[in-house]
Amino acid sequence: MSNTMARFALSAYKWAGFALFPLLTPYLAVRSAKGKEDAARRRERFGHPGRDRPGGPVVWFHAASVGETTAVIPLIREVRKRDIQVVLTTGTVTSAKVASERLDESVIHQFVPLDIKPAVGRFLDYWKPDLAIIAESEIWPVTLMELGERHIPQILVNGRLSDRSFARWRRYSGLAEELFRNLALVIAQSESDAAKYTELGALPVTVSGNLKVDNDTLPYDADALARYRSQLGARKTWAAISTFDKEEAAAGRVHQRLKAANGLLTIIVPRHPERADEIEKELNEQGLKVARRTRKDPITPDTDILLGDTIGEMGLYLRLTEIAFVGRSLYAEGGQNPMEPAAIGCAVLSGGNVQNFRDSYQRLAANGSAKIVRDEDILAKGVHYLMNNDPVRRKMIEAGFDTVQGMRGALTATMKSLEPYISPLAMKARLDSR
Repeated sequence: MSNTMARFALSAYKWAGFALFPLLTPYLAVRSAKGKEDAARRRERFGHPGRDRPGGPVVWFHAASVGETTAVIPLIREVRKRDIQVVLTTGTVTSAKVASERLDESVIHQFVPLDIKPAVGRFLDYWKPDLAIIAESEIWPVTLMELGERHIPQILVNGRLSDRSFARWRRYSGLAEELFRNLALVIAQSESDAAKYTELGALPVTVSGNLKVDNDTLPYDADALARYRSQLGARKTWAAISTFDKEEAAAGRVHQRLKAANGLLTIIVPRHPERADEIEKELNEQGLKVARRTRKDPITPDTDILLGDTIGEMGLYLRLTEIAFVGRSLYAEGGQNPMEPAAIGCAVLSGGNVQNFRDSYQRLAANGSAKIVRDEDILAKGVHYLMNNDPVRRKMIEAGFDTVQGMRGALTATMKSLEPYISPLAMKARLDSR
């Protein structure tokens, strides 16, 4: 696609939003009914503000979901230390909850406006951000163009591109170049990601490492942890976390294979807790007894599965075990973040489909702290082996700690790259406060 055609396509996409705008209200109403949106704050998706704009310079952070939100929280705290106001947008109720729990009230949360001109324009007209910082791989054409036309610098942090997304963008290289040239800076997670963005036309591109590694250790409820540990007694455990469809059933079958020999409890933490009813039914059909966190069910001697159907409690679930299978990797593609279990003290297992976290898995595997399992049978054998070989499990856990420590520094590197954009805003904030 030529650049002329790309500009025409983007212009058509941008203005088509006017025609689509009236049709989106019933769509959002349906999503609200399903728990995907906050019905009381639906107008924010159309760019209507839910809070007053504070005085002084404003940085707009956008993080799509829980993982991206968690990644940028330390960055937001650094910006707030400089007395710069922050508006954080996210796309899901779960990420909004994480933001409210981990950030103080001075950070304004809004749901991200739909990527159509009326919604984005209304949002920008009201909040008037001085800088936009986007997390990971959130490329919304209308938003990028509207920011570009208003000469608002926009920076992609913790940037990554999956192989599939890169191939898709490369097929439309002219379109990619037209969009990515609106970015003032891309700060990529790895050299591989940096090379992809550079090939697609982004300039300049730097490398910081993964911001998720610099996060604080996941929080947990100490009372709940003590209660569960008391109920578990000497039982062995393993966890299947961030699981997607089919992986919960697979974890149930692994449990069936191993429970007679190990007397174990299996902890399942789905990536999308709203699927909990469906997952419980599926596990019950396997003859398994399920305790659910949301019901505050106790772990009794005949409990097979603890279903972690809550948001923001991964720190609790991971502290109940030393073996974690990380999902979206066996029957789904892309993988999920393995650094959180490694940082807490778990030997990590994963399926082979980890394209979105390739660099993290390569580092963990190279140091002996993560193992890739080919299928469900190998997963069962891996869990059994680690449960019954303390020295091997401990060695993997220690290697995980060392790997995480060696990968820290992304926050410092990111702030250094952002300094030319943040420093003038910090100076303006100080002058405005006098």
